Amino acid sequence: MAAVTYELIKTCKQSGARLGKIHTPHGTIDTPIFMPVGTLATVKTLSPEELNEMSAQIILSNTYHLWLRPGEEIVKEAGGLHSFMNWHKPILTDSGGFQVFSLSKLRDIQEEGVYFRNHLNGEKLFLSPEKAVEIQEALGADIIMAFDECPPYPAEEPYMKSSVERTSRWAERCLEAQTNSENQALFGIVQGGAYEKYRKQSVNDLLSLDFPGYAIGGLSVGEPKEIMYEVLEMTTPLLPDDKPRYLMGVGSADALIEGAIRGIDMFDCVLPTRIARNGTCMTSTGRLVVRNAKYARDFRPIDENCDCYTCRNYSRAYIRHLVKANETFGFRLTSYHNLYFLLNLMKNVRDAIQEDRLLDFKEEFFEQYGFNKENAKNF
Repeated sequence: MAAVTYELIKTCKQSGARLGKIHTPHGTIDTPIFMPVGTLATVKTLSPEELNEMSAQIILSNTYHLWLRPGEEIVKEAGGLHSFMNWHKPILTDSGGFQVFSLSKLRDIQEEGVYFRNHLNGEKLFLSPEKAVEIQEALGADIIMAFDECPPYPAEEPYMKSSVERTSRWAERCLEAQTNSENQALFGIVQGGAYEKYRKQSVNDLLSLDFPGYAIGGLSVGEPKEIMYEVLEMTTPLLPDDKPRYLMGVGSADALIEGAIRGIDMFDCVLPTRIARNGTCMTSTGRLVVRNAKYARDFRPIDENCDCYTCRNYSRAYIRHLVKANETFGFRLTSYHNLYFLLNLMKNVRDAIQEDRLLDFKEEFFEQYGFNKENAKNF
């Protein structure tokens, strides 16, 4: 039996969005779902107990960074990531492919793999499809990702063609390298930028390899959101109905709703915790920068419509004081709130799909959130 399977519960009559369940060795995930990112085996400033408290169902960790420190062998000796970080629900690890993109000044892409300079100390490193799978098997996540190349936006057509073809060859090598398919599901990653023909080519190549799940990569890399949605509309319908669909690196509230409407089941992003550490909070009426002076004597919660731990117990004035004073507790409170906000948003999305009213929910949410096409960059 496959390590990870997808169960389609229903399709929203109003929007076409999917309500489903992903069954994994460490539990079942209700979808659509947002996955908090724990790059170095921790979601920054938060404990696993707090993530459980806010009903997080699955988290993501980073293969490249854990390879560098503490090293995958130490994690393996600890019994894998679940034991190492005391998180006993599902875990997904990325492949390191995004670092090929984000560390572009430190790497050289060849057919055999990618030659890196360690961003910490300059040491020479080499990461191949086989090595990426080996590391992820040692880490022990439920879902692991094929090693891919994430092209920049924009990219010229000849580059995109060769990049997609390489990613397909690497995907096949990842499958051949996998030794633990009974306990881990290896997902393929669709690339192709904004080019419809290369997205189709990538999908067809990966479908021929019959992965248990498929991610859509190469988005949220600088392209306008309208382009991202167009790519989803051309790509998602080509993917199997009976397998999970994962949009990588997307975490703004509007994009989660739009992605779900276009058939996406899984999302992840560092956005909610990253902006939290700058004092920016996601609220039901839009973003609130709590460090601004106007909140110095504002004793209301961050979001008066939110019942998270932060909003039940602490005021904007207090949190502003902590953030301005660079106190860790302030960053913990804003991080908790932002993750709770997105996890609760996805619960509301699932409820709206169940009740066949996701488009109505989108309209109501966007109106209250203050979101429109003109101010999209602010969200």
